[in-house]
Amino acid sequence: AETTSAFFENAPYHDHDDAFDRLMGYVEFRKTIIEGEPAAFTCLVGTMAQEVYDSHPAIRDACAASIFGHAATLEPDIAAAMAARGIRADWTPASLAAHTQAVLQGAFILAKATGDRAVARDSVDHLKRYIEMLFAENGVPGVSR
Repeated sequence: AETTSAFFENAPYHDHDDAFDRLMGYVEFRKTIIEGEPAAFTCLVGTMAQEVYDSHPAIRDACAASIFGHAATLEPDIAAAMAARGIRADWTPASLAAHTQAVLQGAFILAKATGDRAVARDSVDHLKRYIEMLFAENGVPGVSR
């Protein structure tokens, strides 16, 4: 988890001035690192959670802390993007951040199941479109409310 945290802390999406651009940069960054064999881009913590969620509660809890801890790093940018665009919604920065992880973990499962990283990259593209719709005005992505 520490190695992964450092990897994401130093990622280029943090260089954007606008919070929405940082959020979208994060999603795009996740897509760009889906390269090589599944072990190179999938999440060990997510895999462990799937395998031991019932039999080893302490490991499950550690996995949850890691996944939700990473998701929490997105919350300030989501909140700032919402505020900048005047978005009042029935969802929260925490729920959208958790959703990003759910999509990514599911994408990793599909890549492993098919042996094809393209399906994971497609899932990330759908996530990107979904987030753009959440922040769109009158159905036009990228336009502030």
